[in-house]
Amino acid sequence: MSEGLRGTVIEQLPQALYRVSLDSGHVITAHGTGDIRRNFVRILVGDRVVVRVSPLDVTRGRIIGRLEPGGRRQNDDDGR
Repeated sequence: MSEGLRGTVIEQLPQALYRVSLDSGHVITAHGTGDIRRNFVRILVGDRVVVRVSPLDVTRGRIIGRLEPGGRRQNDDDGR
């Protein structure tokens, strides 16, 4: 699985959308992947997240993970 871009959630929008400020300075609109929703991962304003940006529309993306305060992804050890 390829690694995404890192950013910070700056706003929670209706319909499970989030405004994310990437470390590069760009701001995108992102939604949680199926795994995020299925496992009831809560994403709050201020959380550090990993985002995969759409190649067709660079202003939209998918949140593929939430980062721990140490900078590690929370679901890195998936037991495989």
